[in-house]
Amino acid sequence: MTLFQVQEMSIRLLTPADAVLLMKWLSDPVVLEYYEGRDRSHDMELVQEHFYKDSDDSVTQCIIQYESKAIGYIQFYLIEDEEIQEYQYEDFKGEIYGMDQFIGEPEFWNQGIGTLLIKEMVKYLIEQKGAKKIVMDPQAWNTRALKVYEKNGFVKKRLLEKHEWHEGKLMDCWLIEYDVMT
Repeated sequence: MTLFQVQEMSIRLLTPADAVLLMKWLSDPVVLEYYEGRDRSHDMELVQEHFYKDSDDSVTQCIIQYESKAIGYIQFYLIEDEEIQEYQYEDFKGEIYGMDQFIGEPEFWNQGIGTLLIKEMVKYLIEQKGAKKIVMDPQAWNTRALKVYEKNGFVKKRLLEKHEWHEGKLMDCWLIEYDVMT
């Protein structure tokens, strides 16, 4: 099922047949440098475990298509109590969504597709899901991703020190936020 299409890009729900794509992308060291880590290469068993067997119904998992070719993965979800506390949103009244994504085909990097993806997913979450805030926690060293997010209205809120395990060590991440009210 397609959630939306804009220009040459569409977002559709993940299917069991997409496991092969996920394995391809998540075993590519070029992709893994930015998502999961080069020491976390995924074989089919790990893809099944992370994206299918252990998948949570509260997470909407999708494939990014560009010119009808599957090029990446995106997921979104209402953040849960643990993240609400960690990110210090206990006093906020409204729907807060989180999202994670990667373009798994490096030949599609640096073409504006990531910018279009973030812009349109933010629009979808606001208009279709009622999001009042959208948050992400990219690693602090990933300046290319941070530029895309900031270009789309996300603001750095707080440095999350030693927040995410990546390539053998805990890495700092930025809590970034898109606030519908600003």
